[in-house]
Amino acid sequence: MFTGLVEEIGKVKKIQPTGGGLRFTVEASKIFDDLRIDDSVAINGVCQTVTEINGNSFAFVAVEETLSKTTLSELKAGSAVNLERALRPIDRMGGHIVQGHVDCIGKVTRIERLSTAVLVWVQFPREFEKYVVRTGSICIDGVSLTTARVQENNCMVSIIPHTWEKTILRDYTTGKKVNLEFDIIGKYIEKILGSSHGQSSILEQFKDQPEW
Repeated sequence: MFTGLVEEIGKVKKIQPTGGGLRFTVEASKIFDDLRIDDSVAINGVCQTVTEINGNSFAFVAVEETLSKTTLSELKAGSAVNLERALRPIDRMGGHIVQGHVDCIGKVTRIERLSTAVLVWVQFPREFEKYVVRTGSICIDGVSLTTARVQENNCMVSIIPHTWEKTILRDYTTGKKVNLEFDIIGKYIEKILGSSHGQSSILEQFKDQPEW
């Protein structure tokens, strides 16, 4: 589990085909104080397992399913990536619950620079509209953000200067593809309320209660 608070920006050093997947080698600096093989690291919001550590770089293998659902397949040698190690139980929960399991790929449609904040509009597939609410949580390329506005299958996030400068969001341009993960709490609520199995759902049962 992650919080969506990016620890540092890493750089893709090498990409090698391996079967139907890709082996990535990423250079970094801050995350090595306790990084171990088999640890989980979020790369642009995608949870991956460290398979090798060599000096100031680590490697992981992205399999076919991961490559088909995320933007990792579009990375190249030299690409900058957001990095976050998995959450430890003793850490403060500064962002929101992020699994590193990307739901879909979105697209940056507009960027507005204000005197302080930067407003970024992102479009996502319509099937995910139900998971996006105003002032709710959303994870974009591994960054925990709050939706300021929602218009159908588009949402806008307001990014503070610190987040803009310390993540790859600073390199965003219109048309950029991004990894999106929606709030897991909303997904569970939807599952619970919709699990009828031939019976009325929990929500329907609640609505059908007699008035006292």
